[in-house]
Amino acid sequence: MWAASVLLQAAHFRSKEENMLEIVKKALRIATDDFDDEIQLLIDACLENLQGLGVIVTTETNGSITSAQIRLAIVSWCKWQFGENDDQDKWRKIYDRTLAELKMMTGYTDWGLGE
Repeated sequence: MWAASVLLQAAHFRSKEENMLEIVKKALRIATDDFDDEIQLLIDACLENLQGLGVIVTTETNGSITSAQIRLAIVSWCKWQFGENDDQDKWRKIYDRTLAELKMMTGYTDWGLGE
């Protein structure tokens, strides 16, 4: 049941023009800029985590991330890591599942491509 909720939330954050900071702030329901540094740190940590685990993260020339799967991973990481909430376990599971799916999908890893 909560998977449908996640899909609806992901659909809400489809704009490819928005940067990840704005997308994550919407997901966290934050309107103020007071937490921008902390949220950006979480975004950067997620990207490092993904890349460290072998996931290829591509960006457009303006730096935007267009992959819905990568965006979902970042949003779920930030919802899991930001502040204290009752849904942290749920968001960690969503992140872990998204990561597992990314690692199995064509185009998101360089495993088996050879040199």
